[in-house]
Amino acid sequence: MSRFNSPLTLFFATLIVIALLAFFGPEEQSLGANVRIVYLHGAWVLTAELAFIAAGLAGLIGVITRREAFHKWSTALGRTGIIFWVTYLPLSLWAMQSNWNGLFLAEPRFRLAAIFAVTGVLLQVGLWIININWITSVANLLFIIILRVIFSTAENIMHPPPSPIFNSGNYAIIGFFVALILLSLIASYFLTRLFLRPSE
Repeated sequence: MSRFNSPLTLFFATLIVIALLAFFGPEEQSLGANVRIVYLHGAWVLTAELAFIAAGLAGLIGVITRREAFHKWSTALGRTGIIFWVTYLPLSLWAMQSNWNGLFLAEPRFRLAAIFAVTGVLLQVGLWIININWITSVANLLFIIILRVIFSTAENIMHPPPSPIFNSGNYAIIGFFVALILLSLIASYFLTRLFLRPSE
């Protein structure tokens, strides 16, 4: 495989495109240009959650069908998910500082995100050491289930529902945010392919 077509090269190339797109994103009336980091952090955490969901579903299929390929995808997607989740935290801090001139570290959803980041990293390291496919698949499934259950009951302070972006009525902002999500998903795909390569 050409170095320029490798998953790692394509991953970083996609990150550059995401950064450039985010820099030229539409401004918002109350937050101005600083809203761009809010768009990016939203797309990033959504990508992380979708990777966790995909890891859980692949693991479930792997356990049911006993097909090795699904276990491998669950492993790779779980690792991708935790990388996006961990890197979403500094984006969240940046969004807080830029838009609200301070860090509200006690914010319930941020606190939970930090807890799941530490737990997720330790889990993925432990699964890598154990290296038993079905255990990894089951763990990835349980992780996303527990994450979603806990976050569904978390208090919303700086993350008011429903989505302020999709309910803004501003199609330029909505389209831009969707584009960021799609590019982030593409980046997550290349990263997942990178994790798959040693076991292919």
